[in-house]
Amino acid sequence: MTSNAGKYREVARALRAAGIPVRRVATTYPEIQAESLEAVLRAAADGLDRRVQGDYLADDSGLFVDALRGFPGVFSAHAFHTLGCEGLLRLLRGVRNRSARFECRFLIAAGGKHRIVGGTCRGRIAPSLRGESGFGFDPIFIPEGASRTFAEMSTEEKNAVSHRGRAVREVIRSLRPARGK
Repeated sequence: MTSNAGKYREVARALRAAGIPVRRVATTYPEIQAESLEAVLRAAADGLDRRVQGDYLADDSGLFVDALRGFPGVFSAHAFHTLGCEGLLRLLRGVRNRSARFECRFLIAAGGKHRIVGGTCRGRIAPSLRGESGFGFDPIFIPEGASRTFAEMSTEEKNAVSHRGRAVREVIRSLRPARGK
């Protein structure tokens, strides 16, 4: 479950390539304000179990900036819609430590059971917006070992190193034994 079309495209492509059928279900659920992505997903499971028939995946992700003590973190979607990339860059004006990480967690609801898997991508915040691809904070995040932002990468390049790409690979590993593969 995600209302973000960009997230869905990234995830669906990888799952389908692994032979895992996926479709997007248009539903909402109350998102609690919590200290962790895992807590948000655990709280969401109750509502989703009532609304969605069968197995499902739900995603929660965030950008955690070290110099801002982890902000925006679990509040990333709200921060993006209110501050945007430009606002986050203003908060970091004059800050030397621009280290950050993206985290993604998936709630896997399969066979009546829940589990959470995830991925992390460490990197840094760029000094300015760069690139036209991706969504959200992609134009200002440079993954560790790279010189380009996520928004300067193709979807395939981004998925190879991103938090979501890593989390999807965990989803695939987690579901394959259940599928007899």
